[in-house]
Amino acid sequence: MKTLLRTLLYLALIVWLGAEIFFPVVAAITFGTLQPDTHTAGTIVGQLLRILHGMGMVSGLVLLALLALAPAWGIYKPRAVLAPMILVVLMLALTVYSQYGIIPAMERDRIAAGGAINAVPASSAYRIHFNQLHNRSEHVEEAILLIGLATVALVARAETARA
Repeated sequence: MKTLLRTLLYLALIVWLGAEIFFPVVAAITFGTLQPDTHTAGTIVGQLLRILHGMGMVSGLVLLALLALAPAWGIYKPRAVLAPMILVVLMLALTVYSQYGIIPAMERDRIAAGGAINAVPASSAYRIHFNQLHNRSEHVEEAILLIGLATVALVARAETARA
């Protein structure tokens, strides 16, 4: 039973971080393939980002539940799971912020600009704000990935502390 629960914990981490690592590759290929039509590429990537966030939120909740229950089940020591749990909460908070804060604001800017953000001049307030949000979104996703890697290291450390 302990092996199954640890496997589920690692699987949740793998799914979330794997998606975070793979997403920029998919985005680059999408924009490269649809080069002249950045609006369509952006729409596709936006939908993929929503899916990524959904996967992250489910994985994060599974991780939190398993980490919270692990000491009671004798899988990890209580102190060993505290830091990974804090990092997972931070990852979840960043994911929720991106999903429900950044993406809707970018969508509002896109609609206010007439539907295709690249069709408006670079000096347009909507385009400038959209680009700022886009950069923020990239930084948030990078932070989620880096925090996730730190979480993996802390879970591995908890594994050795268990022994």
